[in-house]
Amino acid sequence: MPCSTIFRCLPLLAACLALPAQAELLDEAEIAEVLRKPNIGLYKGYAEFKMAHYAEAKQIWTALAERGVGEAWFNLGILAEDGLGEPKDAAEARRRYEKGAEAGSRNSALQLAVLLQGNRLGAPDLAAARHWLKRAAELGDEGAAAQLAALDGKADVKPADSRLAEARRLEADGKLPEATAAYRAIAEAGDARGLTRLAWLHEAGRGVPRSLDEAARLFRQAAEAGEAEGQYALSVMLDTGAGQAKNPEEALRWLRASAASGYQPAVEALKAR
Repeated sequence: MPCSTIFRCLPLLAACLALPAQAELLDEAEIAEVLRKPNIGLYKGYAEFKMAHYAEAKQIWTALAERGVGEAWFNLGILAEDGLGEPKDAAEARRRYEKGAEAGSRNSALQLAVLLQGNRLGAPDLAAARHWLKRAAELGDEGAAAQLAALDGKADVKPADSRLAEARRLEADGKLPEATAAYRAIAEAGDARGLTRLAWLHEAGRGVPRSLDEAARLFRQAAEAGEAEGQYALSVMLDTGAGQAKNPEEALRWLRASAASGYQPAVEALKAR
């Protein structure tokens, strides 16, 4: 999601000053096309999100969510969690993530699990966190299985997976300087997942200045290191011209690479082409 995640905020005034001019909302015919090709619709919504066109992204994702598309619920959860284009609302974010997880979104299940280990959605709930980690693992998320093992204190957890799980918990708790430092250390240790997580922070201005250029640079580093989520994110940038010069041929190459590694949003987007 997204994929993956996907997909956080600076103070509102600073964020608003950084936003580009808003695009126009889609008309009925465009929404009908989104509903006819949901996977392309998700891709389009993500592109609008990258450009901080939150109203347009929400319009697309809401139409898809109402048709039961799990990843659309996940993306709507991000908007509510961080107050992007709408008031910040932890209860609504949780509801949307739960809807997404129930509809088969492993990103939603993983996000819920991480958040429920901290206090961003209210009081910590480790039993619920375990439930959603199991659900994400059942949906094919290898990271979720590693996080579940780490949460249960199992000794066979890879150190890299344990470090990533802890960094994600720091981010979920709103400890953004610590999370940023942790992701940077993970990247410097040679784990490209750290680069992707740092890129997401820069893309949304979460704890760092919002910069599509820096996000693109980090996504490209992650992509070149073989990290599937970074490859997908870079593909969207190249396809839309957000943060990178538009290059459809290179976008398709990275989308195929991401799909070949099994990253589900890329697999679905490639199927829809």
